[in-house]
Amino acid sequence: MDTTQSNSTLDANVREKARDIKLLALDVDGVLSDGKLYYGNDGEELKCFSILDGLGIKLLQDQGIIVAIITGRQSNIVSRRAKELSIKHVVQGREDKITALNELLATTGLTLQQTAYMGDDLPDLSAIIQCRLGTTVANGHDIVKQHADWVSNKSGGNGAVRELADLLLQANDLFDASVKPFF
Repeated sequence: MDTTQSNSTLDANVREKARDIKLLALDVDGVLSDGKLYYGNDGEELKCFSILDGLGIKLLQDQGIIVAIITGRQSNIVSRRAKELSIKHVVQGREDKITALNELLATTGLTLQQTAYMGDDLPDLSAIIQCRLGTTVANGHDIVKQHADWVSNKSGGNGAVRELADLLLQANDLFDASVKPFF
C-alpha cells in the first residue's frame, strides 16, 4: 500500500530538515486556531480548532513524535484541547517563545536540532529560525514566511498543522504505518 501523498514534490532541503524530528512545538492563536478571538457577552472566550489538526497530532504521537504547545496567551480552552489530544507539554502565557522552548527542551532532554516549530507571527520568529525545521501557516506574517523553512498551503486553524504532521510522517517514512489502521 503506497498512500504517500506528494512526497516526491517535497523540497529536498525541507525533507532533510524534517527527518529525525522528535518534537513538534506549536503556537495556538493563528496556528491551532484561526487567530481570531471570539468573546461572548458574559466575557467568555471562544476558539475554534480543526479536527484535521487534532488527528494529525494524534498520528504524530502514535509514531513517537512529541507534540507541545507554547502560547503567549493563558486560556482554559487551550488546556482543555491539549488534554483531549493528550498533549503533555503545554506552556501558556509566554511571549518569549524561544526561551520557553529551550526550557521545554531541557525537561525532555531533546535539542533544537530534533525540533520543529510552527508559528505565525513575530513572537514565534526566533523559535522558527533556531529550530531544525521552522514552519509557518499560509496566513502567517510575511516576515515569518521569509524566515520559515516551509509554509503550509492551509491557514491556521484550517488544517495547517495536519499538513505539517503529514510532512513529518512522510519525511520519516512513517506515513504509511500511521494511516494503515484506517484501511
